[in-house]
Formats: sequence, structure tokens, C-alpha cells
Amino acid sequence: MQTRQLGCTGLKLTTVGLGTWAMGGPWQFGWGSQDDSDAIAAILEALEAGINWIDTAPAYGLGHSEELIAQALKQTTAKPLIATKCGILWNEKKEKISRLKRSSVRKECCDSLKRLGADVIDLYQMHWPVPDEDVEQAWEEMVKLHEEGKVRYLGVSNFSVEQIERVRRIHPVASLQPPYSMIHREAEEELLGYCARNDIGVVAYSPMQRGLLTGKFTPERLAELPLDDHRRKNPDFHEPQFGATLRLVESLKQIAERSGKTCAQLAVSWVLCRGEVTAAIVGARRPGQIAETAQASDWDLSEKDIEEIETLLADRRAKLNT
Repeated sequence: MQTRQLGCTGLKLTTVGLGTWAMGGPWQFGWGSQDDSDAIAAILEALEAGINWIDTAPAYGLGHSEELIAQALKQTTAKPLIATKCGILWNEKKEKISRLKRSSVRKECCDSLKRLGADVIDLYQMHWPVPDEDVEQAWEEMVKLHEEGKVRYLGVSNFSVEQIERVRRIHPVASLQPPYSMIHREAEEELLGYCARNDIGVVAYSPMQRGLLTGKFTPERLAELPLDDHRRKNPDFHEPQFGATLRLVESLKQIAERSGKTCAQLAVSWVLCRGEVTAAIVGARRPGQIAETAQASDWDLSEKDIEEIETLLADRRAKLNT
């Protein structure tokens, strides 16, 4: 698999990494119930496919995603890089609580290390800059954790350029994790260029837009989503966006099939076409999924493919804006 250097760090990431959001199990922003054996098998499959890093967070299943990674790593000799996060806690109702106080960040780090069964976290990221007024103190505590050897590099997720600038004055930012896909391109407006100019790695999440760009979503599948699947409340899964995306996907399938690829591979490869992007986080919940999408790492779209996709995306935007 292709690798790219993560910003100013010495880390070389495969351009596709394994995301473990969905496999964590139920919580306020979960994806419904999850079979643990399937999750562990998917993690092992990702490593067998050559993926060398895993992205997780304490919030994913309220600590369970990190625990599953630890269980999987006991079954293999592979030593993937681990990226996790801080800043989101939860209450007894499994509802999100945003907290960036110094003591909370430190406790989160220690809890993550324990769940992961690790001595050090390779990339420690602030999950969301919320509450905004506590961003600096949280970052300062993360710097202390770095100095103590508990984490190797520090990154941010869901930050604006202005927020990145604030923390960069305290300590270098190794990476930014923004949402980025064909149908959510806001990162192109300012963030991607800023990160490239300042040697900050970009690790894009949701390149397949929570499954919408895989070519496997239908109105019937949407209706069958579990009641506790957070996608039911997401605007992308409501009309008119949902129908517009399904129509787009039908055309994308034709482009992918010309090269003997899948629509999911096309969606990931498209994200990786941007030179500013270090890698894409690709989720999986069971064996077979990541083995397929990991192949996007070695597929470079042609200029013709890219131009055709741009035309389709422009047509989708125009129809939604009328």
C-alpha cells in the first residue's frame, strides 16, 4: 500500500487507515448494535491487508472501540500506529459531554492507554474544540502528556484555521482530522491549503460519507437502519440530499466499473487525489469491507475520471440549489 508522511512528524501512514467509530457499538452517535467478533476480525483483516494505523476515540462505544483494538492486537504480531482522541465524555444515558479541562484531558489519556493496553499513543488528537474557551488549556495539558512520553505527536480534529493557529502558538500541530468527501468539500475552501503551507498532515474522515458513497445504500436500507443509528438524524440521509446522492452514485458506479473497481474504492481514491491529504480513515464493521476499500490506496484516478466526477458533482449541486 502507498504511504505518505504525516506532516512534520516521522510517521509514515498508509494512505488508507482503519476507522473504528461504527464498531464501538451503541451510544448517542453510534451506528446500532455491533458484533464484537466481527469487529475484531475486521481489525485483523485491515492489518493483513497492509494498513499500518488505526483511528479510534474513547467516545466510540464509550471506550469499547479502544478495548476491541487491544483484544485484536493480542491475536497478531502486527504493531500498527494508534491514533485516539480526547474531549468527549458521556453520561449514564450514553449522551455526549464535551469537556476540555486539564484534569479531564489527563484522565482521558490515562484511561485510553489502559483500555488500549499501550505504553504510548502515537497520535493524540483533540476530538472537537468544544468548549472553545478551554481549547488552550486542553492543548497545554496534551503538550505535558507528550513531554512525559505518554503520547508521541499531537493533532486536532474538526478545527478551523483560526483554532489551529491558537494552539500552534503553544506547540506544533502534527495533523488535522476534518470531514472530507465528494459531497462535503468544505475543507477545500481554506483548511487543505493552510495545512499544506504549514506542514500539517491531513487525515480525512468519512470519505465514503457514512456509507452513502459505497454504492450499497438504497431507500430500503435506509428504512431498515436501527432506531439508534445516528444516521437517521443526519441531513444527508434526508431528502432532497439523499435522493440526489443516490442518483450521483449510479453515475459514479459506471466510472468505477470501467477500471474494475467499486464505488467505495472510487470515493476513497478521489479523496486521496488531493496532495494535501495524507490519508483517509475508512470504517469497517465486519470482515470483507476493509479488504475491499483498502485497495483504493493503490488506485490513482485518471484526469478523465476526475473531470467526469467534477461534472457530476457540479450537476448535483446545481439541482439541489434550484
